[in-house]
Amino acid sequence: MLESGLIMLLIIFSVNIVYVSLLTVRMIFTLKGQKYIAATVGVFEITAYTLGLGLVLDNLENVQNLIAYALGFGLGVISGMKVEEKLAVGYITVNVISSDPSIPFTETLREKGYGVTSWYAYGMEGDRLAVQVLTPRKYELMLYEVIKDIDPKAFIVAYEPRQIHGGFWVKKVKGSRLKREEEKIQSE
Repeated sequence: MLESGLIMLLIIFSVNIVYVSLLTVRMIFTLKGQKYIAATVGVFEITAYTLGLGLVLDNLENVQNLIAYALGFGLGVISGMKVEEKLAVGYITVNVISSDPSIPFTETLREKGYGVTSWYAYGMEGDRLAVQVLTPRKYELMLYEVIKDIDPKAFIVAYEPRQIHGGFWVKKVKGSRLKREEEKIQSE
């Protein structure tokens, strides 16, 4: 009897981790406009949800089932976030304000394969170089490292664009040079 109760708790816990992880992934694909992928993930998500909730509702007198469901939900949130980080769907726009406008920021980033737009700006402490970089999210952390290598004092702000149209990035780059750069960094 005890063994079957533990198995039930483990099943409820595991199913809810899967359900919430899928929910997170489906939401990401929905927000990115990937409707067919989101719908496919949603089919598996609702199946896991129905299964897990059904097990809890059929055994409401066992409070430990509800606790396993809640703990599985919490761990599913963390798991879903980890999966989303690994998927890194979409693009990120990074705005950088360099502490020194004479640093060859734009050239260095372009040599590494990034699409860059730059302009001179004036800040509280004088002249600055403002740089805007668009990159696939999977290269986001690598970009931050490159920026810190170029100018450790740079001010960095990042956001996800909702729509991209035209420009150098869409036509030429598409990550080919960035992939080579990533491979080079990983081999070091």
